[in-house]
Amino acid sequence: MTIHYELHDDIAVLAADNPPVNALGHAVRLGLQDGITRAQADGAKAVVIYGRGRTWFAGADIREFGKPLQEPSLPDLCNLIEASTIPVIAAMHGTALGGGLEVALGCHYRVAVPTAKMGLPEVHLGLIPGAGGTQRLPRVIGSEQAIALITSGRPIDAAKALELGVIDKVEAGDPLELGLDYARNLIAQGAQTRPISKMPAPKLIDFEGAKAGVAKKARGQISPVVAVDAVQNASTLPFDQGLAEERRLFLELIETDQRQGMIHAFFSERQVRKLPELDGITPRNLASIGVIGGGTMGAGIATAALLAGLCVVLIEMTDAGAAAAKDRIAGNLSGALKRGKIDQAKHDAILNEALRCATDYEALSQTDLIIEAVFEDMDIKKQVFAKLDQVAKPGAILASNTSYLDLDEIAASTSRPADVIGLHFFSPAHVMKLLEVVVGAQTAPDVVATGFALGKRLGKTSVRSGVCDGFIGNRMMFTYRSCADHMVLDGASPYQIDRVLEKFGFAMGLFAVSDLAGLDIGWANRKRLAPLRDPQERVPTYADKICEKGDYGQKTGRGYYIYEGRSKVENPDVMQLVEAERTELGITPRAFSDAEILRRYMAAMVNEAAKIVGEGIARRPLDVDMVSLMGYGFPRFHGGPLKWADMQGLPELLADIQSFAQEDAFFWQPAPLLVQLVAEGRTFDDLNKEAAQ
Repeated sequence: MTIHYELHDDIAVLAADNPPVNALGHAVRLGLQDGITRAQADGAKAVVIYGRGRTWFAGADIREFGKPLQEPSLPDLCNLIEASTIPVIAAMHGTALGGGLEVALGCHYRVAVPTAKMGLPEVHLGLIPGAGGTQRLPRVIGSEQAIALITSGRPIDAAKALELGVIDKVEAGDPLELGLDYARNLIAQGAQTRPISKMPAPKLIDFEGAKAGVAKKARGQISPVVAVDAVQNASTLPFDQGLAEERRLFLELIETDQRQGMIHAFFSERQVRKLPELDGITPRNLASIGVIGGGTMGAGIATAALLAGLCVVLIEMTDAGAAAAKDRIAGNLSGALKRGKIDQAKHDAILNEALRCATDYEALSQTDLIIEAVFEDMDIKKQVFAKLDQVAKPGAILASNTSYLDLDEIAASTSRPADVIGLHFFSPAHVMKLLEVVVGAQTAPDVVATGFALGKRLGKTSVRSGVCDGFIGNRMMFTYRSCADHMVLDGASPYQIDRVLEKFGFAMGLFAVSDLAGLDIGWANRKRLAPLRDPQERVPTYADKICEKGDYGQKTGRGYYIYEGRSKVENPDVMQLVEAERTELGITPRAFSDAEILRRYMAAMVNEAAKIVGEGIARRPLDVDMVSLMGYGFPRFHGGPLKWADMQGLPELLADIQSFAQEDAFFWQPAPLLVQLVAEGRTFDDLNKEAAQ
């Protein structure tokens, strides 16, 4: 039984008991419907709804996604609760998200414990609230605040909810007792039902302005903009009509590719950490870690570990370097303090007790895991690992933060290759959510398990990668960057390409991102790869010439763009260099449509991703999607490059690649896995499903 019915004198209690999060599945909805009906038949004077365990209704039951609807629907249930002839009180703790908050809004009174969180996060699934949230919430808190809550999808705490008027009361204690006390007081006061649907419609605001602002932030995502339309209906339509329109819009969004993409991202985030090879494997103990290098990356890694409660020993070459590293970490912690992530006491304890900066590798002798974050040079990394091999205790894990280099070659510089793993963080490491866990040929299973355990502790989305140049993310980026460079030589401009990508949904275009990261990084990598290049490969040189001028992007104020403060304009020197190279190569530039730019760029990305999966570097297509979403700014509403490919149609993408190969057969070699899937009439998602079995 998922809803327990009890009578406490003249108060009916409906206790949700559907662990772990009291999701609003069919049995729960049916139990609530029956309980409300029974309470009125029993002559109860009020109803209290609360959740057993750790939370109120945390949202819909994800196991029902994509399945036929079973009555009662959530909108009908909320209407039934609201239509009760006796007061219904929501006694809330834990999280009240999505449908959980909509059920609470269907109740007449709402009380919550101080630690409760609530919100309407449906936009993160490509949807809008579909059970009255867009109609009831604006009547309670006004349209402006409702738009902010619904379109951001961010939860608020109980204090903020009380301030806005979402709830009526905040009090510490047991949810059931709080609900019963509130119900008794309401009965004593002769309180009546208080349906939100009977409240006056919210005042009109500048909905067009609100919609424009939301559209700008949404960067191509549909659901936040549709949510504004639904909220506007609360002001302009009778409640029942507004509710019907909300449902129509909700059902329309269910059929969109964006909803498919965001649902895929939602489930992939949960699936990516499930690896059969780790079943039954116990991670090694982790209490302290070492970090070699205190630059931006090393300081970020140290900050992430310190905030997760680990002790950190950071090694720099000089006392001055160690002091500078500590200052960087202090700056990061100051940001966490300002955002309320830690209090002053925690801040001071981390800096004065949990962090030690030193210059002697012997300081690492008792740490459980050591992460190298030095310059991206194989000889330097081998020297570091040889030293670590001498000082690290038996069983200590030796990790490299390398972005590209051969982990097996690094591991071979030690006497303990089974203890060596790649932990590729993304900068800034205390902010970015992606961690590539790179597994070498001899990496021990419990070392892999420890890498994933560390990622979880740091709040990262960890993705397993095999060893190859660039692993998953940077290998893909190298390929689609090459595609963009080819289009620039052939007639497009970096600025047209950036505009196309931003219109697709990226926060920044590829060349603007390069400026942000530092053009010298890509330059160094191109020089590293130069001796290894195939003679058939097209290698543009204009990007190197930008660097030769001393223009490295934002750090120098000039790159593909010229920067003044937060504003940027196109750098005219770039196209002069491009045009000179075209002339040197005898290329007659042609026009590229925006559609062709996007098609080529995405085809290059998908083709390389298919090679990565086919070679086993990534175990599943969803691993590639999560890397792209969490580390490279791929628009979440497209689901990731391989989910996008499935929705576009693999036969059409393969046909494009084969067509492009007629002009450059070396670059556009179709991935064998893509050819196989098309021949078999299958998709990348079919591979994800097989891997989950």
